[in-house]
Amino acid sequence: MTEISTESRRQILSSHQTNQKIRRIAFEIYEQNFEEKSIIIAGIAGEGYAFAQRLTAELSAISPLDVQLIELRFDKNIHHQSLIHFDRDTEVEGKVVVVADDVLNTGRTLAFALEPFLKVRMKKVQVAVVVDRSHHLFPVHADYVGYALSTTISEHVQVILSDSAKEGVYLK
Repeated sequence: MTEISTESRRQILSSHQTNQKIRRIAFEIYEQNFEEKSIIIAGIAGEGYAFAQRLTAELSAISPLDVQLIELRFDKNIHHQSLIHFDRDTEVEGKVVVVADDVLNTGRTLAFALEPFLKVRMKKVQVAVVVDRSHHLFPVHADYVGYALSTTISEHVQVILSDSAKEGVYLK
């Protein structure tokens, strides 16, 4: 992911506001899945995984759900689907899985990330994102959105969760 320089970016959400959005998403996930005993949060490597870690912590704090966290690793920059690796063996059959990423732009990354879950009979697959830019080219819809942001296709949105000094949402 390209780093946006401090001079050319504008902060859209502060660290506090971003954390509020994540907490609200955790409550929404619990409301939609309160009858479940367990849930899996699958974060896409990078800031998507940092978002998934925060969601897991929030869900564990507000609910009795057994929340399992996994990381989805694949190369987002190649034009064909790369092999997707889970960071640990986790049984997903018959479970609710929430795939988490930082920004939903065209839907390409999330469409690729859903592939391993299509091979298994799931109870439910949901998508959570911090920011939805609404430039969908793939039929991917986020069930949980922290912030919907209308942008031009040339603008760049960056979510920073892994660096506490720069934490927030930025637009370039």
